Amino acid sequence: MCNKISTVILSESEQTKNVLSLYLQEFGKFTYLEDVVDFSEIFNILSSLPKSVLLVDVSLNQPKYVNFIEHVALACPSCKIIAISDSPSVDVIVKTMRAGAKDFLSAPIIKSELFDILEKISAYFSDDKPKENKCRVISVFSNKGGIGKTSIASNLALELARITKENVALIDLNFQSGDITSFLDMKPSFNISYMLQNLDKINGEFLLNTLERYKDTSLYVIADPPCFGQAGNITKLQVAKFFEVLKNTFSYVVVDTDSTFGSKTVAALDNSNLIFLPTIVNLPALRNCQRVLDLFDKLGYDSEKTQIVINRFMENDEIKVEDVEKVLGKEVYWKIPNNYFTMVAAINKGVSAAEINPESNVALSYREFAMSVSDMVYRKKLLKKYVNDSRDTIDNVLRD
Repeated sequence: MCNKISTVILSESEQTKNVLSLYLQEFGKFTYLEDVVDFSEIFNILSSLPKSVLLVDVSLNQPKYVNFIEHVALACPSCKIIAISDSPSVDVIVKTMRAGAKDFLSAPIIKSELFDILEKISAYFSDDKPKENKCRVISVFSNKGGIGKTSIASNLALELARITKENVALIDLNFQSGDITSFLDMKPSFNISYMLQNLDKINGEFLLNTLERYKDTSLYVIADPPCFGQAGNITKLQVAKFFEVLKNTFSYVVVDTDSTFGSKTVAALDNSNLIFLPTIVNLPALRNCQRVLDLFDKLGYDSEKTQIVINRFMENDEIKVEDVEKVLGKEVYWKIPNNYFTMVAAINKGVSAAEINPESNVALSYREFAMSVSDMVYRKKLLKKYVNDSRDTIDNVLRD
């Protein structure tokens, strides 16, 4: 068959390589490059191919192979990477997926599972490939000013782009007084008002070619309107439709919401997979946070959809984290430490906390925050897969 997909197998187990080779031959559509064993040669070949697959067994020498996955994922976007392990713990799977693997198999290899992945990859490279919507929409909401909502949204989005190496959109949905462009010192040519008023012209190619990126990262910024009046005729339906375009274009969409419960804000919250509700540790802020949680409950949002983030956290605060959790009836998801000088310097210079001092406690916290968010996405996918696998097993037992 012509136009077969070139495939490289990396494994220290001859049995695993032989099994994979036989399965690839049986499946067809894939060509096994069995004479390629040197890392440098593999890297050069994959870099030159328009479509390829890399099967990597990380059972042994995990750090070496995970590091190679990361290098290939960065340099070879047309290469689909499948990781394999005989000890498929959640942490191992998350680590390889964060490095750039798109699928994971347990060893010994089950033929049907491999064939399902190969079928998906084959469809991806074909002209009639189905669209895979893997996007996660994350909104940062607070109806109380001075909490640090915009700072959290911008730093989280930037760290997600740096860690995952995937395309991330940061949207300023505050139509009246957005601050994202000030926080990142940017002057984008296109703003969200233009996008919403020209939805018939907007697609993924337009967004990736038109939106301004933050420096040399994969973070794309959608600015607030420069004039108050531009947002007057924007409807909830337009916002919802715009999110559909974004979901088909980006891996992550981070939204800095308006501070009101208007229809456009609710449209964003409805379309979000995850809502971060920031608060600081004082009674007025906590009471306000509690009211927002009550409203989210009335809107029918799942409790896991909304997560609490404490901003400007100090260990010696009179009100402890346990007190916060008791008041809100909900665990705190993340604590961003108080670092006045780093954050003020970042805001004044229009850069992220990491660009002021990458080793500061607040910069490290944002980096770990983004890692936790990306891990959460992977872990939810794994949980869904495990639940589905368990159901299949139960169904098979019942049939037997």
